Amino acid sequence: MSIAEITMSNNSQAVRPLNEAESQNGNGVDRPPKHATSQQNRESNEVDLRAIESAVKTILKAVGEDPERDGLLDTPARVARMYAEMFSGLRANPGRHLQVTFPEEYNEVVLVRDIEFCSMCEHHLLPFRGKAHVAYIPEGRVTGLSKLARVVEEVARRPQVQERMTQTIADLIEGELGATAVAVVVEAEHSCMSIRGIRKAGSSTITSAMRGGFRHNVSSRAEILSLIHGH
Repeated sequence: MSIAEITMSNNSQAVRPLNEAESQNGNGVDRPPKHATSQQNRESNEVDLRAIESAVKTILKAVGEDPERDGLLDTPARVARMYAEMFSGLRANPGRHLQVTFPEEYNEVVLVRDIEFCSMCEHHLLPFRGKAHVAYIPEGRVTGLSKLARVVEEVARRPQVQERMTQTIADLIEGELGATAVAVVVEAEHSCMSIRGIRKAGSSTITSAMRGGFRHNVSSRAEILSLIHGH
């Protein structure tokens, strides 16, 4: 079987260029510090930063801290900008990346492995991070390899469980590309398990979503899993 495969580097990130309207500050929200990127400006304009800051101050008081002491004065604003960034996927349409396709008579596996991501567990609002492996068999049209990484990046930027994230990515690829087979495998470490509760650092969670030929054909499923795990 011919294989088009790419391994994402540790430093690869998907960033969409901003248009003029997005790069402007508005809605009466204070502009982030000068060192903030234009992407942070855009994200900040689309969430209620003041409400988050107020909530953070309430939490600090509730645990016995003084939100007015020097070390915590800017913490509520920092946390608000952090949430705007981490949850930016709630205001994005990741499927739009897959609408850019090219005609190609190629009907074998396209696999992008080791796409790093960081998402947020919706149960404790603690991050889980890891790698996603995305594969599909095209039906007359292919998309750019970076588009698959962009989909993973945007889907990850929202509160969720890993199971839903995995299925969302698979459904987007199947629906937008009309692929005959789709496989998504996600491996992640959850800080809600490693830093609290059971405190099992180093434990990993693996989820998978198979569509089309990878779901219904046992040998095809075994082959793609072998390719993903490098066996």
